[in-house]
Amino acid sequence: MRQVLLWPLRLMPGTGMDQTSRRPWEVLQALGETSPWRKVIDEFDGGTANFHERHYNEFVTFLPYVQRFLYGEARTGRGERGEAGMRVFRRHDVAHVRVTSRPGDEPLLLDVIHVDLYFFYDVDVVMLNVEVGASDLPLAQAQDVLYRFGRGYPAGWDEQGHALHCMHKVEWLDAHGNVLAASDAQNRDVFLEHVCRKRAPRIASHWKFLLAPLVYDPVEEPGALRYRQIEYYRMPVMAFLSVEDPQALSRDDFIRLGHVMGNGNGASPYTARQQDDFEHQVCYDRFWSEAGAAPHTRYLCSGLSLIVVGDAKSDYFCCRDRGVLAQFRHQHFLLFLIAHLQKSSLLMFSDRLAEALNCLNVVDANSVRRFKRRIRASFEGFLRFTHRYWFKDISEQALVRTLFGMCSSQLGLERLHAEVKVRMEDMNGYLEADSLRRQANTVVRLTVVTIFGLIGTVTTGFLGMNLLAEADASMERRLVIFTVTFVITTVLTAYTMIKSKRLSDFLDVLSDERLPFWTKMKALVAVWRPEKD
Repeated sequence: MRQVLLWPLRLMPGTGMDQTSRRPWEVLQALGETSPWRKVIDEFDGGTANFHERHYNEFVTFLPYVQRFLYGEARTGRGERGEAGMRVFRRHDVAHVRVTSRPGDEPLLLDVIHVDLYFFYDVDVVMLNVEVGASDLPLAQAQDVLYRFGRGYPAGWDEQGHALHCMHKVEWLDAHGNVLAASDAQNRDVFLEHVCRKRAPRIASHWKFLLAPLVYDPVEEPGALRYRQIEYYRMPVMAFLSVEDPQALSRDDFIRLGHVMGNGNGASPYTARQQDDFEHQVCYDRFWSEAGAAPHTRYLCSGLSLIVVGDAKSDYFCCRDRGVLAQFRHQHFLLFLIAHLQKSSLLMFSDRLAEALNCLNVVDANSVRRFKRRIRASFEGFLRFTHRYWFKDISEQALVRTLFGMCSSQLGLERLHAEVKVRMEDMNGYLEADSLRRQANTVVRLTVVTIFGLIGTVTTGFLGMNLLAEADASMERRLVIFTVTFVITTVLTAYTMIKSKRLSDFLDVLSDERLPFWTKMKALVAVWRPEKD
């Protein structure tokens, strides 16, 4: 068994250091030895000695624009280089994980293949990726691990105080078997108190340890990098299962695997009516036959899970260089990552809009300005996301294309993208309309000031008339007259601006030929009448 967990989280503004010009992965890298995470040098930058055939097969699977996102571009003759759209960091201190499903069960030791963090350009999303493996497991135990392991926190507790739907105990171990961190799912009062005080769920201690030095945003703890839950607490999961006889698995077994429902102790997971469309909705059975290099291979995709089941006796199915296992860990993992990157990014943009509206106070000019900046920044980020990460097709290979289409359909990505796009356009339309309204008001005010200033300008400038012949007066007298005139003109202009809205209404009434003289006079008097609440 190979189990891959992929947990999308939203990055939040950090505290304790200036990050105005630093990307999240640069902040993490700057922590140096205080952080367990190290940047992964990919196979393209690590030299040809580390570049294997499975890496080549992975690269050529995807379409060119997806290749540029995943791998970047080499330096060209013009000296230019396009960097990959993501950065990967890995920690090497965790070698094993010891899990106990239920109270009284024997602990199970799983090998930790790797623990990675994925960062992305222009998207405030980070993905925790954990891959574990084990061999010689009963199917029921494998189903239980798939069902219980990837939980950010317990869903609840039973009458005895045992956590529901998650592992009874999880311990991260180093290469020598020393415990690095353990779960605290059985400490019910701590979780209840956190939700009561913070109105946010509490991340279990073993996941908190694994993400460090990233800090959970609701807690009062300084951190240069902070995160917040953006999706369900149950992590999206991939699994590779090589079994002795795939045909011996019952339909209920496949339904439980496809929906990651645990073993169920032999009970049917759904009613007969609910199971009718399982093969159509979840299964990809192109290779479920006697023929082919890996006979009786079945893919199960429900959006939140991608499971492949095959024959352990097939060398091609278990081959980590050219076979199904290599495809699972490379091509299939990347298509699963892209689909969940799209979903988590769209949810992140939706959260940004809601937060901007919640912080808006229309009577506070500073709040309005901050609201406009946040909406425009979100709109710009959404445009970059759409052109950089929004792929409807990622490959022309039938298997990869079909699995990605199933993931996208099950996750509802098209509907979610359309919904967020409409909300973005509504927000941007509001800003444009508000900007035009303010410009129109400014033009009206300037027009009113110009009209009333025109009267004095024409009166005093008629035929070059000078009411005061002070051209030959002393400099001191001319300066006094200039200052007095300047002050009076400024005051009159400012007063006209203050009354410009009412004066504009008066001019509208005055220009209406259908209204009688006295109505126009009332409109003139209304310019100085106190305004009612």
